[in-house]
Amino acid sequence: QERLVESGGGLVQPGGSLRLSCTASGITFRHYAMSWYRQAPGKERELLARISADGTSTDYADSVKGRFTISRDNDKNTVYLQMNSLKPEDTAVFYCNANWLSFKFWGMGTQVIVFS
Repeated sequence: QERLVESGGGLVQPGGSLRLSCTASGITFRHYAMSWYRQAPGKERELLARISADGTSTDYADSVKGRFTISRDNDKNTVYLQMNSLKPEDTAVFYCNANWLSFKFWGMGTQVIVFS
């Protein structure tokens, strides 16, 4: 069964860092482009970063460009999101997404709270 499990969320002060992980099972991970999204209370889910299946291409939303870095390890079936210089407005539930052809899967999310 296909499954994505996010981890690494938590509480952090402004200016701090967190690294999120998303580990996949039940899929041929190396086929899938992977993305990170977030959803803040009362807001729509927002695409933050995307990485190609082979890891050679990445894209970022303007809101996180220069602060967040997406990477992947296809041997570990894991995608990462390194988040630096966190701001209170980064507070949200963060989700990973796997996408290949007509196949798309979501994780259950991990909460990030940036508080002062």
